[in-house]
Amino acid sequence: MKRARQKAVVENEAPQTSLKSKKQKTCLYGSVFGESDLHASMDWGSLPHHVILRIFEFLPLVDRARASSVCRRWNEIFHIPDLWRRFEFELSQPATSYLKSTHPDLIQQIIKRHADHLQYVSFKVDSSTESAEAACDILSQLVNCSIKTLGLISTAKPSFMNVSKAHFASALTVVFVNSKSLSSIKIDDTPLDDPSLKVLVANNSDTLKLLKMSSCPHVSPAGILCVADQCHGLKELALNYYILSDELLLALSSEKHVDLEHLRIDVVSENPGQVEFHTIKKQSWDALVKHSPKVNIVMYFFLYEEEFDAFFREETPVTHLYFGRAVSKAMLGRIGMNCPRLIELVVCANGLQPLDDELIRIAERCKNLTAMGLGECEVTCRGFIEFVKMCGGRLTQLSIMEEVLIPDNDYSLDRLHLEVSKHLGRMWFPDMMPTW
Repeated sequence: MKRARQKAVVENEAPQTSLKSKKQKTCLYGSVFGESDLHASMDWGSLPHHVILRIFEFLPLVDRARASSVCRRWNEIFHIPDLWRRFEFELSQPATSYLKSTHPDLIQQIIKRHADHLQYVSFKVDSSTESAEAACDILSQLVNCSIKTLGLISTAKPSFMNVSKAHFASALTVVFVNSKSLSSIKIDDTPLDDPSLKVLVANNSDTLKLLKMSSCPHVSPAGILCVADQCHGLKELALNYYILSDELLLALSSEKHVDLEHLRIDVVSENPGQVEFHTIKKQSWDALVKHSPKVNIVMYFFLYEEEFDAFFREETPVTHLYFGRAVSKAMLGRIGMNCPRLIELVVCANGLQPLDDELIRIAERCKNLTAMGLGECEVTCRGFIEFVKMCGGRLTQLSIMEEVLIPDNDYSLDRLHLEVSKHLGRMWFPDMMPTW
């Protein structure tokens, strides 16, 4: 009986203890935040200014515009200049694109109220000419801008190339003349021309640090040389091989010029046998590397086998090489002999002749090599293991298709991955699909 009464007392007290603890927690929260703060936390309109601003920064433009209609305070924050420093215009035609286009009314509001706040601007357009022309129309209205970075991006085929050269040049001129503080420009696959570059240099020579203009057929060697001569702060440059010259490399190596950090060169041929590629002198390459010893020189090749004759006959300080089409054994042999600064090599296709000797020569001579990718090529398992053994743990990236490796009397594919893993110091397997 006594135990039963004690049990009943405990059971009766338990709910009271629970209620008491809940009351204490409520009092605790109230004492920490205050009753008014607790209720205010449920009122979105009373959120601190910096919190709302941070939320708006993560919202897409359309959602941000909708949120601005919640109350007057949110609408005021919607128009704060900090929110309009960085903006991407998306322009597309609904019938031909999956992109969500920026609403025309919002574009006009931005131009009317925030053009002078824009600093980091990009235009993403679909494959239609209408979208590219719309981008140029917007650029033409940015007369009060102070843009620092500008990017023109074609998500499919290069639609800006279908815009008239006069229309495109006129739009760029507005930005180039009015900004006067441009530091980064990415305008690949556009009808950019020499006069436009001269306007750019005349107004932004002291601030320009990055210029990417691959596949701009209206730019001549003289046009890009004007940029190098005047923009002494230029650190990154991307261009096509046809406008690369000895004079350009020497201009980038002058005492007035800062150290170049990144030089990308696209070597492209659409019509086999119809393009003859010029040769850059070793002295010009040497001058660039002496002036900028840490420069990364990246070359993308989209050539046919018979068009490689002009390249790597002499020592070339290239650091990253990518071959998008078939490349001959002889060409890979020259790379092993004449590219001592090579860091990364990707070969998408070669043929049916094993590349053992070429890879071993590359491992011997290219002491900085840390990344290798092979696609439609052939290498014996023994030759591949010898290559990996010579490179050792410095190969931080090794992407080889399984079909590339030819089993021999010494190694099967099963044994190969164990042997390669041992020399790399980590587990390694051949790829089933290309990873580059």
